Amino acid sequence: MPAPTAEALAEALAPLTSNPERAAILCDIDGVLAPIVRRADEAQVRPETARLLSRLPRRYAIVACISGRSAADARRLVGVGGIAYAGSHGAELLEPGAARARTNPAFASWEERVKRFAADRDTPLLRRLRVRIEDKGPIVSFHWRDVPDEEAARGQLDQLAGEAEREGLATHWGRKVLEIRPPIPFDKGQAVRELLALDDPRAALFAGDDTTDLDAFDALDGLVDEGALDAAVRVGVRSDEGPPAIVERADLVVDGVRGFAQVLARLADA
Repeated sequence: MPAPTAEALAEALAPLTSNPERAAILCDIDGVLAPIVRRADEAQVRPETARLLSRLPRRYAIVACISGRSAADARRLVGVGGIAYAGSHGAELLEPGAARARTNPAFASWEERVKRFAADRDTPLLRRLRVRIEDKGPIVSFHWRDVPDEEAARGQLDQLAGEAEREGLATHWGRKVLEIRPPIPFDKGQAVRELLALDDPRAALFAGDDTTDLDAFDALDGLVDEGALDAAVRVGVRSDEGPPAIVERADLVVDGVRGFAQVLARLADA
């Protein structure tokens, strides 16, 4: 599928640009604003992308990033003030100008248990396989991207996931990452609903590239069906590793981070 033409881009975004003061712009970070990299702590948002994003709060009612990262880490990575950040797949909300994020108490109460589980599994075998462990507060991630033997690493993490579930923890598989989470129902769809409740937008956009972003697509669909939104634009950011459903369900498909930067430019300049 070729990249959208300027005319097609303008038409797809018209529900937002025609009445920006009643529109919300929401997006994922990794794979959408920042290229996917081997190590999560090496991710970077290009300065030109950050500049485009920083222009949007002047025109649109709500601008926010929704990420599996902690809200504080999401804001550090993006580096744009004046927008909201929903972290930990919606369990945290850092509103514009706030010093600290609000975390759901039930979610936070599991942090020590999740970290203890992860620490007990930080074994010499996982280290030899070069599986990387990322502390995201109440969520701990095990990454196997670009390790010497990805198949062996995935096999060990399959076992680890089973152990986590037997201990009452939740698991989620992403793009070469296993997350161990509190067994509390939070997802990006709930984050979409919470963010849109901050104002009264009539149109909303969400851009994502991975499986967890489909929950945000579902939320937009539901809000339109309920009459809470007049229009929703689902942007699928295409990549080699992304799930097919991201492209299949999208109203607008773009190629990678640079493709989404074109969406931001159109939103900023329209």
